[in-house]
Amino acid sequence: MSHAASEIARLSAALAVQTARAQAAEAELAQARALASCTDAMIQELKLEIAKLRRDKYGISSERRARLIDQLELQLEELEAAATEDALAAEQAADKTSTVRAFTRRKPVRKPFPDHLPRERVVVAAPTSCTCCGSDRIVKMGEDITETLEVIPRQWKVIQTVREKFTCRACEKISQPPAPFHAIPRGWAGPQLIAMIAFDKYGQHQPLNRQSERIAREGIDLSLSTLADLIGHACVALTPIHALIARHVLDAGRLHGDDTTVPLLARGGTRTARLWTYVRDDRPWDGDAPPAALFHFSTDRGKEHPTRHLAEWHGVLQSDVYGGYNDLYLADRSPGPVRSALCWSHARRKFFELADIKAIARKGKKVAQEISPIALDAVTRIDAIFAVERDITGLSDAARHEARQQWVAPMVNDLHDWMLAEWARMSKHNPVAKAINYMLEGTGRWEAFTAFLDDGCLCLTNNAAERALRGIALGRKSWLFAGSERGGDRAAFMYTLIVTAKMNDIDPQAWMADVLARLPDMPVSRLPELLPWNWKAAMELKRIAA
Repeated sequence: MSHAASEIARLSAALAVQTARAQAAEAELAQARALASCTDAMIQELKLEIAKLRRDKYGISSERRARLIDQLELQLEELEAAATEDALAAEQAADKTSTVRAFTRRKPVRKPFPDHLPRERVVVAAPTSCTCCGSDRIVKMGEDITETLEVIPRQWKVIQTVREKFTCRACEKISQPPAPFHAIPRGWAGPQLIAMIAFDKYGQHQPLNRQSERIAREGIDLSLSTLADLIGHACVALTPIHALIARHVLDAGRLHGDDTTVPLLARGGTRTARLWTYVRDDRPWDGDAPPAALFHFSTDRGKEHPTRHLAEWHGVLQSDVYGGYNDLYLADRSPGPVRSALCWSHARRKFFELADIKAIARKGKKVAQEISPIALDAVTRIDAIFAVERDITGLSDAARHEARQQWVAPMVNDLHDWMLAEWARMSKHNPVAKAINYMLEGTGRWEAFTAFLDDGCLCLTNNAAERALRGIALGRKSWLFAGSERGGDRAAFMYTLIVTAKMNDIDPQAWMADVLARLPDMPVSRLPELLPWNWKAAMELKRIAA
């Protein structure tokens, strides 16, 4: 062998060694990245679990905790995806070398797929002879099944309704069955399609233009104007059900009221409009009436709107201290004055903002200087009242009243005396004094905050109305704005149906589809059967019978 050949061989060997070392280093680096990603995902999962456990133990004391959980879930989603990518990269790198052990990611045990899903058997061709000796004397002794979850793309179909014609040979009269009723005039769109479009727009916050683009990708041409036409037809068809829900809500002796902002399209931009909700929810005191929500839209927050919404109603209204409700409380009001019951969550929030250590720290301020010990003391006192209320939620109104008189009333009276004493020593410009004034200022303000002590049917907070508005707050950025005042009214109409269905633990889309299918030939006297709570009971009876 020549000198050149030996040198080439030596260099090739050295190159092979260096390549192996590089591959090993690359594999080890990939292993380290995978381990770090897996660790980050595990830490985030534990943080999320801790946050949920704290919420379950102490209750939702503020919107911050709910937002924190949403943020943690989003971060966990991203970290889980990153951990999977790094684990696969580490596995591929380990396959290139024999010196590095493949990284194994610890994953939670997957739950079995639901039994109700259809199963499709794909049988791998069996061997015809023994793979060892080649004999054809083989006998089946069992099988191994590996299940893979798969999805069938949404299928579209055209339903042809055939009405056959017959002629009589005796009298030559033509006979034909009558045309069926349809959810909308001319019946070109089925109830499932109409319900899907309506729920995607208002329940999933998908504007019609995005729905049109998605449907076009599936091979169906449905323009924006066509989808909007279906929404209009759906609102007209569902009007009787909306009227029954509105009547049910306004038949209550106690209501939760609240509002939230919605952008309304205007010349050159948007302006702030309002969506109002009035919620009937008797579940906290084990009432028999099913829960429901009624929504209204307005272009501003004028006091005339709640006055008009509740013009024929009187009872107890649980709300914040918004002055627009004041006309409802007038003694000479017809058909009678509304009694006010104010929300303790709003009152607690005033103190909590002054005692929120984490928020103050995020602003870059010194916690020791910015935190208010008096506000922290107030939060502690109010939290003790909330703790008792959580324990009595779901009891009868009599049991709630007895517990409040025994346990809550002394704490409320002590809080009142403490606030008066602290307020007397403060400047009126002190932020804590303003928080105290929120509860004590004005005639009858404290009486409205303590109304729940004398009525077991009343709640401590107005959270029922805030929960009804939560979906709107989440969807504002998706649907951007209401295109017109009529569009806002349609949104309020559909939110009434969707939120009421959700409050009764049923699928809004499935319910609306069935209602649209049955409404055309349903007599007026039987329309209450289609209300969410009655529909749910009927579906459960069918399921049991089946």
